[in-house]
Amino acid sequence: MSSHLSFAEAVVVGAFQGVTELFPVSSLGHSVLVPALVGGRWAQDLDVSAPESPYLAFIVGLHVATAAALLVFFWRDWVAIVGGFFSSLRHRRIDTAPERLAWQIVLATIPVGIAGLALEHVFRTTLGRPVPAAAFLAVNGVVLFAGERLRQRVPATVPAPTEADSGLTAADVRIAELPIGQGVLIGAAQNAALLPGISRSGITMVAGLWRGLTHEEAARFSFLLATPVILAAGVLKIPDLFGPLGAGIGGQVLAGAVASFIAAYLAVRFLTRYFETRTLTPFAIYCVIAGLGSLAWLLSR
Repeated sequence: MSSHLSFAEAVVVGAFQGVTELFPVSSLGHSVLVPALVGGRWAQDLDVSAPESPYLAFIVGLHVATAAALLVFFWRDWVAIVGGFFSSLRHRRIDTAPERLAWQIVLATIPVGIAGLALEHVFRTTLGRPVPAAAFLAVNGVVLFAGERLRQRVPATVPAPTEADSGLTAADVRIAELPIGQGVLIGAAQNAALLPGISRSGITMVAGLWRGLTHEEAARFSFLLATPVILAAGVLKIPDLFGPLGAGIGGQVLAGAVASFIAAYLAVRFLTRYFETRTLTPFAIYCVIAGLGSLAWLLSR
């Protein structure tokens, strides 16, 4: 990989990952499909299903950069959330919106953390191949369509904001008002993203819409939930960058990570505004077309 992945390719792959990680179209699915569709050395070298693929070390750097972009964009929220967490521990209470939101995120992250540690390797090596990824990408589109349909039938049951806590937006306060059990269910939906082609942000947004959140609130909760998960996944695998898997690709990893950070920051900035007035439907259409098209192409070769 070190001799094949140029700096230009690293920047392109990094920017692509930064966008697809946050758009509801599955970054893992695209990481599997794009090299397979390009073919040649890309299909051999950029294979996430290979147990000892250097591509994994490269992806680690991109994930850390994406999480960093989310932290920078939502830094005010995270200052309030972290403050609420320690305030809750200090006073042994969960009363304010920052305290409630902090525990929403902590508890909602536990299911995907356990599943990720237990199943990530098995799912990636057995299902992280082009044909399953294409099929799951099409399924992801269907799920997004279903989410829009369910949203239209489910009344908005989440209470309106009643607090104006410093550091939190009205959307944050509304998310904090969710019952803890519902917040955990929304977070647990991220488990489906272990399947290549199923989008973490997309499946979490659908779960949020199903529980009565607006598109803006569901997107915001999705990004807040994704931040510790993506960051933890990257940090746990950082040693790979300094081992045999990362040998000879340090420069490419850095270039790709910078591109991923910039792309992810611009993506989350765009999406937070987009979902103030728009829906998941365009992404659903894209996923169905891209998934079925890729599946037809791969099976016909």
